[in-house]
Amino acid sequence: MISRRIVLASAALLAVMAAAPAARAETVAYTDAAFEAALSKGRSILVEIHAPWCPVCAAQAPILSKLEADPKFKDLLVVRVDFDNQKDVVRRLKAQAQSTLITFKSGKETGRSVGDTNPATIAALLDRAI
Repeated sequence: MISRRIVLASAALLAVMAAAPAARAETVAYTDAAFEAALSKGRSILVEIHAPWCPVCAAQAPILSKLEADPKFKDLLVVRVDFDNQKDVVRRLKAQAQSTLITFKSGKETGRSVGDTNPATIAALLDRAI
């Protein structure tokens, strides 16, 4: 027989677990200061160059969201660059197109892909940053 005390303790534990934030990658909009600070600290970084009208970017979004929720990538900083409104950043990063993903680790570029919508190869790209 289950005691009232066990039921209450279990309910309290479940409430704490539900309230705790899930370990997931941090996502920020690109700024020079944030990107340079993350590079200088040697953080693991994914630069996501996207455009709201891009169908490939739309296909990448749920894949990236799922991967960013994986605890393995909890220390990854995802920096979003707007392809249309941040052309100077796009040029500096030597990106030719939207849907470009670039990873960095310890201040160095570790990988790059353009137009990739394969979850396995995107995961492999992110693995190179951690």
